[in-house]
Amino acid sequence: MQTSSPSPATSGIPWSALARLIRLPNQTGTYLLLLPTLWALVLAARGLPQPSLLAVFIMGSFLMRSAGVILNDLADQSFDRKVARTKTRPLASGELPRGQAFALLAVLLLLAGSLLLMLDPIVVWLAPMAVLLAALYPFCKRWIQIPQAVLGLAFGWGSIMAWAAVRGQLDAPVWCLFGATAAWAVAYDTIYALQDRDDDRRIGVKSSALFFGPFIHVGVGTAYCMMLLLLSAAGWLVRISWPYYVTLLGLALFFVFQTKQLRSPIDPPQAFAMFRAHVWVGVAVLAGLLAGLLA
Repeated sequence: MQTSSPSPATSGIPWSALARLIRLPNQTGTYLLLLPTLWALVLAARGLPQPSLLAVFIMGSFLMRSAGVILNDLADQSFDRKVARTKTRPLASGELPRGQAFALLAVLLLLAGSLLLMLDPIVVWLAPMAVLLAALYPFCKRWIQIPQAVLGLAFGWGSIMAWAAVRGQLDAPVWCLFGATAAWAVAYDTIYALQDRDDDRRIGVKSSALFFGPFIHVGVGTAYCMMLLLLSAAGWLVRISWPYYVTLLGLALFFVFQTKQLRSPIDPPQAFAMFRAHVWVGVAVLAGLLAGLLA
């Protein structure tokens, strides 16, 4: 009895490995990239933005985050093999050839670039910086003590592009959102880096979790304060109403709670849970913006 074999068209593409390469099962990073762009869209539009802009930035966030993690894994392949949490990633384990990763990266960037055709021309001029920051970030782990700051700039650049897409120009409030997003990323990614602190120290990778050392609660707490101050400044500049500031007060209490947690030893599962909670921080800011603008 003959059995049919899979066709080359389907058997030659390692779909499972490609899905894991872009972290398809875990979209926390996409949400953390998307939410600041939604803050900017809402604040620039002073309410609900156009559905078409929402669609473009939702899709763009997914595509650019997916491209970003491929760039990260290509740059960190040799490091990832030496870290318990990352050694099973498709590139680190050898399951996926680098050529296929580059091919998927090219497709993602092409699709993301095509979205720019639907936006104001100023956004096209701003877009290359997003790619540059995404490509630069993985290498900063070799060069600077707080590479999370560069990640923050990369994630914050989406808010710059979103504001420009609505207004066709860049105004003072968006730079406050940009700075707030950068500070926020330093805070939550420092918590995320606690998962790999011992491995990073062993292999020589730099991170804010190592740099802050026993004063990690001070470093993260300072980043939280900067985020709240800059978000307050953005609201003041657009004369937003009181519900927004009530939201920020609630977030301040949550940040105090997390900062106190960091005074004690944090194991990897706890660090990951604390990191994932920041999706709801971003949602809370978005809800506060909407409430403050529509009140």
